[in-house]
Amino acid sequence: MMPFAPMDYPDTPGVYLMKDAAGRILYVGKAKSLRKRLSSYFRASADHAPKTLALLGKVQHVDVLLVSTEKEALLLEESLIKKHRPRYNIVLRDDKRSLLFRLDKRADYPRLTMTRQVARDGSAYFGPFSSASAARATLKLVGGIFPLRKCSDRMFTNRVRPCLYQQIGQCLGPCCLPVDRARYQEMVAQVEQFLAGRSRALVRELGRRMREDSEALRYEEAALLRDQIAAIEKTVEGQASVLRDALDRDVLAVVTAGDGLGLGVLFVRAGQLLEQKTFHWRGLSTADIPETLESFLPQFYAPGRYIPGRIVLSHDLSGQELSGELTEILVERRGGPVRLGLPRGDDERRLLDMAANLALTAHRSDSVQDVPGMLERALGLPRAPRRVECVDISHLAGADVRAGVVVFEDGAPVKADYRAYGLPGAEGTGDDYAALAQWALRRVESGPPWPDLLLVDGGRGQLAAVARALDEAGAGEEFECASIAKGPSRRAGELEDRVFRPGRRNPVALRGGSPALLFLQRVRDEAHRFVIGKSRKAGRKTRLDSALLGVDGLGPALARRLWDAFGSLSAMREAGPERLARVRGVGPALAGRIVQALGASRPDHPYETDQPYETGQPDQTGQPDLSDTSD
Repeated sequence: MMPFAPMDYPDTPGVYLMKDAAGRILYVGKAKSLRKRLSSYFRASADHAPKTLALLGKVQHVDVLLVSTEKEALLLEESLIKKHRPRYNIVLRDDKRSLLFRLDKRADYPRLTMTRQVARDGSAYFGPFSSASAARATLKLVGGIFPLRKCSDRMFTNRVRPCLYQQIGQCLGPCCLPVDRARYQEMVAQVEQFLAGRSRALVRELGRRMREDSEALRYEEAALLRDQIAAIEKTVEGQASVLRDALDRDVLAVVTAGDGLGLGVLFVRAGQLLEQKTFHWRGLSTADIPETLESFLPQFYAPGRYIPGRIVLSHDLSGQELSGELTEILVERRGGPVRLGLPRGDDERRLLDMAANLALTAHRSDSVQDVPGMLERALGLPRAPRRVECVDISHLAGADVRAGVVVFEDGAPVKADYRAYGLPGAEGTGDDYAALAQWALRRVESGPPWPDLLLVDGGRGQLAAVARALDEAGAGEEFECASIAKGPSRRAGELEDRVFRPGRRNPVALRGGSPALLFLQRVRDEAHRFVIGKSRKAGRKTRLDSALLGVDGLGPALARRLWDAFGSLSAMREAGPERLARVRGVGPALAGRIVQALGASRPDHPYETDQPYETGQPDQTGQPDLSDTSD
């Protein structure tokens, strides 16, 4: 039965949201003409795919959002799919961006770092790497061949003597030593050649310079070039070329795989196959392939992701309703031309066959352990939980109360969505129930996206406190809740955790060691790790406030400078007033007051050290920090 009259909708571009009887969004679509698109769902002659028939059987209401252009409709559809993750849309199983190498060419002495975000900042980007370990191994290799600086910009500016990397020959030490900028920039160009796949041309150039140095009796310089050539040639031996040109391209193939569609992606950089990735969606058929590709592309090539100049597709999208607008969006995000199309030439056809064979295997990992399906059945959820949030409370003897929330989507952590909540109303009480209730109200205020499953670290009492608070806030229907608590015994050497659901006295029957229980344990452990770190950081801040910021004449900026110079409270005590006074902004009088204050405020918390409360971002190189920050 038709739940709406398509003729009531305007003949203009827009986005439509199909909802069920409870008001949940089942599907988000876009159209040049809303009237024509919605009418197509209910034509008597329509031959719909099984997925569409299942969708139409649940639709009770359709909302529309009008826009001015087809391009705006495509962008709005992408935004709404990402926000609401509707059940019947193509939603990426893992939208975590791959790792890239970033070379900041604007700096006088650039360094090579790892990032997941592409910005139009004049930097050169290389990648992607889906494996963090592979990216770090490559970064270590590059650092061993080319002695670029490793330290951050802040440390580079404030350093007073070279670090250990300079002493072991993996950094020229431009922070403190007189390094010729032209020579350094020449090395930067060599790194670009190496990462861009032009290794053989680089070897020829280095060989020419080595011979020149040798003839000029500059044997030490010639020996360094010889070692560089040997290291590069050893690396090049393990690289297989799949194309004869140096054009970056991605190759995407969609095929029928298992009980749905599989998609295989090959990342080809400078003629070499660098990485590969698979996706799988259940319940889709061959008829859904064009829509799958059209929905996948703007989600996968989101703003900030590296987009190559050519994307090879297994199916032609030129006949799709908004194909031109899709290309225009990708061009804008890349900041340059992007060509989408079928393969050209034998090489690209061979790569497309490789991507298709890869796509055929996409369903295997899903079929081996369908954890969302297991949780849906075991917990009695209305749908498989694709987005799972877990909350845990931490405090230090009733103080510095924090609620930490971690987010997993399709089994993978989404660290950008992690949140820590300060709960001043629970300070000094040590009442986890009250803290969880306060957090639940804060979570409702934060708004969507709502989780498919909200996991609480605790037993029936903690679960009841959260459920009651959500009901009082009028959001009880938006959340499916469960809790996980430590069990009374150990089995096979592992803790036998118990899982509870609201209104149920006995725990849910989840077998110890089952994939579903292991996943919930993993999520709970991640929440515990996250909130403990935030709580300890709050404790360090409190100690810093009392130990340093209480000194007359010492503000936050100067306190931060002292931490950068000495690294710990104990080092400041041992330094004495003379060394403290050498720090810019600290005179003899203030140094004396600092020594006196530190002598009376030694840290005594059993869980803490005297480290600074704000350590900044982790080193993006992924390498150990060998820097010496002492004076």
